[in-house]
Amino acid sequence: MGHSQDESGFSLLELLVVMLVIGILAAIAIPSFLNQKNKAIDAQAKEVVVMAQTAAETVATDNNGTYSKVKPSELNKEEPALRIASSTTDAYLSAATGTATEYTVTATATNGDELTISRSATGSIERKCVSPISKRGCSGGERSSW
Repeated sequence: MGHSQDESGFSLLELLVVMLVIGILAAIAIPSFLNQKNKAIDAQAKEVVVMAQTAAETVATDNNGTYSKVKPSELNKEEPALRIASSTTDAYLSAATGTATEYTVTATATNGDELTISRSATGSIERKCVSPISKRGCSGGERSSW
């Protein structure tokens, strides 16, 4: 009886090549996944700050066009779904100030990023993001606009 020339299975070299390919794919995918997580966290804060912006405009409409009553408690009265209590699990409105012609509202994300919408006296709107903790949460940097 002779030995069979057709041995089934994978060689050690073939298995090592497959493991190498899987390792390379993981090295590419994991940082991308972590970046998507930060984007989702910032998206929640954007939702809060845009809700606060809408509430600030409503407060001004109810007060003859002045933004002087813009503060977290007043915005929460106007929009009860707006979170104003500090939280580590949800984004919240961390600051809101107003004058007769201007206002600024800021939401803080669970990763510490602060997203701000400001209205100047001329009516122009500015959106800023500051990442004081991770220094890279705002589109990969410490500061950016959105």
